[in-house]
Amino acid sequence: MTLKEIREDLQEIRYYFTHKAAFDNAIKVIGVNSVMDKVERYNKIFQNAPARMYDLYLGLYVNGNTQEAYAEEAGYSAQHVRALNKQLVLYLQKVMN
Repeated sequence: MTLKEIREDLQEIRYYFTHKAAFDNAIKVIGVNSVMDKVERYNKIFQNAPARMYDLYLGLYVNGNTQEAYAEEAGYSAQHVRALNKQLVLYLQKVMN
């Protein structure tokens, strides 16, 4: 996978978790959306990821924080969180390829 594809997936995963209640209700009417496959695939990867990557994925994509909000919550600078997020995307690319 390309870095662009991974970033797009992560944005879609963030969107899903931000609107999870609506997706859960829609399952009864429409059925399961394909984003659930991505969520399951990425969640499995992070079950075996280093703790820092796991926590970053949780904070940014599952909990839907911005990088600035996560930085404040975790006690990091926004610049450090941006660097960690780049590492996270590279980690995903390495694991997926």
